[in-house]
Amino acid sequence: MALSEAADGAGRNHHTVFAAILGTGCGAGISVNGQLLTGPNGVAGEWGHNPLPWTPEAEPRKRPCFCGRYGCIETFLSGTGLSLTHKLRTGQQQPAHLIVENARNGDPQAIDTLQQYLEHLARGLAAVINVLDPDIIVLGDGMSNAEQIYRELPGKLASYVFGGECDTPIAKALHGDSSGVRGAAWLANV
Repeated sequence: MALSEAADGAGRNHHTVFAAILGTGCGAGISVNGQLLTGPNGVAGEWGHNPLPWTPEAEPRKRPCFCGRYGCIETFLSGTGLSLTHKLRTGQQQPAHLIVENARNGDPQAIDTLQQYLEHLARGLAAVINVLDPDIIVLGDGMSNAEQIYRELPGKLASYVFGGECDTPIAKALHGDSSGVRGAAWLANV
């Protein structure tokens, strides 16, 4: 997705692109000067399996991850993570798309859950900004379709970014759910 969006998507004309997938799982990629950054271990951008910064000590134990650890970013920011946040807050199990829809329609519990999600997302992306300071952050997959992200997230980032300011644009993947497949096809042809 990072390569696709950097080439001719939302990250076009940006030097450093951090592209995060917020779907059933949560991952990311980094493109620098139109080239995919992989690193010597092949894990550059593996954002989803780091702990969510500034998380109260008891919270991670409530969020087991398939990788065998607890409190990974994925367990907060994937659609599954949003559903878990809602269940922990309300006792009700609902799919992510329904929580987002209910929030859009004014349901107070769904609004509270989505606000908590945006705080989690701000903390997770602030850590990326503090380390990488990308020119743009591009979001893709299921949760990226929540329009509230693009209205409300930018104002929350400054609270967590070192220095208290943040001008990093947050954009939805221009090529939508096809962006990852497009990038993979380009890599296969290299």
